[in-house]
Amino acid sequence: MTARPRPHLPMRPAWLCRNCAAPWPCTPAQLALAAEFYGCSIALAFYLAASMHDAIDDAYGLGLRPNLPAMHARFLGRLSLARRPRRSGRA
Repeated sequence: MTARPRPHLPMRPAWLCRNCAAPWPCTPAQLALAAEFYGCSIALAFYLAASMHDAIDDAYGLGLRPNLPAMHARFLGRLSLARRPRRSGRA
């Protein structure tokens, strides 16, 4: 019997991966989210933005001052704008 891989989910309020202890979303989590939200990039962006908001709130709740540009890069920086369809007839 093959062991089922453990999902890379966030551990709150620290926002570290429960599986690999990397800052969430870790690379395996981002790959899993890309597969789960395939074809629904706007929904993925909303999910990651909401997660980023929760992570910022949790950091303030712990008495920390989160680096907001770093949080934006961590949660939303890997979203690809290249997936947007090109509009024909526009320069």
